[in-house]
Amino acid sequence: MKDSETEFVDERPSTLDRRSFLRMAASGTVAAMGATPGASAVAQTASAAGASALATVQPAKPGSDFMVDVIKSLGIDYIASNPGSNFRGLIESTINYGGNSKPELLTGLHEEACVAMAHGYFKIAGKPMGVFAYGSVGLQHAAMAIYSAYCDRVPIVLFVGNTVDAMRRSSRTDINHSAQDVAAFVRDFTKWDDAPMSHGHFAESAVRAYKIAMTPPMMPVVLSVDKYLQELPVQGEVRIPRLSPTTAPQGDAAAVREIARLLVNAEFPVLAVERAARTADGLALVIELAELLQAAVVDTNQRMNFPSRHLLNQSDGRGGSSVISQADVVLALEHPLLYSVVHQTGEDGQVASKLKPGAKVISISSLDLFAHSNYQDLGRYQDVDIAVGADAEETLPVLVEEVKRLITGDRRQLFAARGAHLAEERRRTAEQHRLRASYGWNESPISTARITAEVWEQVKGRDWSLVSRSDCMSGWPLKLWSFEKFHHHIGQSGSVGIGYSAPASVGAALANRERGRLSINLQSDGDLMYQPGVLWTAAHHRIPLLTVMHNN
Repeated sequence: MKDSETEFVDERPSTLDRRSFLRMAASGTVAAMGATPGASAVAQTASAAGASALATVQPAKPGSDFMVDVIKSLGIDYIASNPGSNFRGLIESTINYGGNSKPELLTGLHEEACVAMAHGYFKIAGKPMGVFAYGSVGLQHAAMAIYSAYCDRVPIVLFVGNTVDAMRRSSRTDINHSAQDVAAFVRDFTKWDDAPMSHGHFAESAVRAYKIAMTPPMMPVVLSVDKYLQELPVQGEVRIPRLSPTTAPQGDAAAVREIARLLVNAEFPVLAVERAARTADGLALVIELAELLQAAVVDTNQRMNFPSRHLLNQSDGRGGSSVISQADVVLALEHPLLYSVVHQTGEDGQVASKLKPGAKVISISSLDLFAHSNYQDLGRYQDVDIAVGADAEETLPVLVEEVKRLITGDRRQLFAARGAHLAEERRRTAEQHRLRASYGWNESPISTARITAEVWEQVKGRDWSLVSRSDCMSGWPLKLWSFEKFHHHIGQSGSVGIGYSAPASVGAALANRERGRLSINLQSDGDLMYQPGVLWTAAHHRIPLLTVMHNN
């Protein structure tokens, strides 16, 4: 635990609850008072006389039991946590009341690792993991990983313990680990937060937090949960609201029709994709649009947006491409760094546009609907001809249908010729990658290209998933492996921060475990040194993960 056992003194003058009973039972003192429903472990450890007396009184449900009911209603399967006393009620209720199942507690050795595990888990599972964090000090430990999830547009629901009432901060630990506004530590890089003051307030805010986190653009949310609110009994009937997910915003119909017209009439359209695909359906839609138009695709690989060996993929393996200079229409999908795509910086520091005169630039992005002011993760401002504030994946089905409606026989012939040209360019690039990978093949230490190629030969026939950053190993995985399915690639860290890959790999491997899928972590040494304890978490919770260590 985060502090000494003396912190566990129960200040309440009234009914003895399950947690107090467990402490007294351990010392041989059993009070003939009430037990909450679900406390079977208590009844089994009590004496026969004590058990008989316990059955006569049924006190109100502890607040933390109710909170676990709320969390269960959201469908959260796992909660990662480094245990601490100011969310002791939530931990105890998760185990003894909730049966440690849906949610199940995962023991982390550092809050940053807990949040990064949740980060990786979402990108395979498609649903958030919860995190229990400890007041001021725990949230500060978690901050780096929260920032990475924020930059990567990943939803995580954090429940942060706090002691709001200064009159109840009973020790130096309690005082130093509390805050008037604990969420202020991370407010600049979370989407929403609240500090519930009652059990009903908690229920509504937890449902609202989940709903906000899962609405594009997706981001982490924080609930500050008072330690004593967790332990106070619930008074009367308190309703758990029904979760009603928000439909992702779809692009304006007139704007989508105009975009389709520009794409179909373009001589050389380019799709610039960053986080265009939120799900496997999004991946299929990007492929369908590109193939309909026989358009070049430039993928920054922040998600599994497009197959790595697809003949229309004109990326260089590190997110760049020379085809932008040929484009007369660029369609950017969920791209916060569009300026960097259409500009280049010379050795003298001078910035010049890659676009040819008259080229049209179009953006479809949910990021236009939400932005914070402090952390500048949106890149430089890029002026565009059409800006659609909407979720790209939700808008793509309509755009695809409009494109289909406008394509004529003559345009199909032009598209086919363009596709043949792009395919030849892609084959030439792939051959260059294979040639470069052969350089220094027998050198010692082993080259990153050979590590990547040798691992690929062993895993390519399996149901596999690369759960670490794909820009590791000098970007060789995206040059040599065949990424086709959505789960083949979980993308990058968002913040490009160190300490992400190892814990995110464990979280993604957890989501892959129930699917019987091989999870592969190509791990750089510096990154692992930030959070080596996460390997203990993987072993303790029996999360299968193949880690190939790269010592640079």
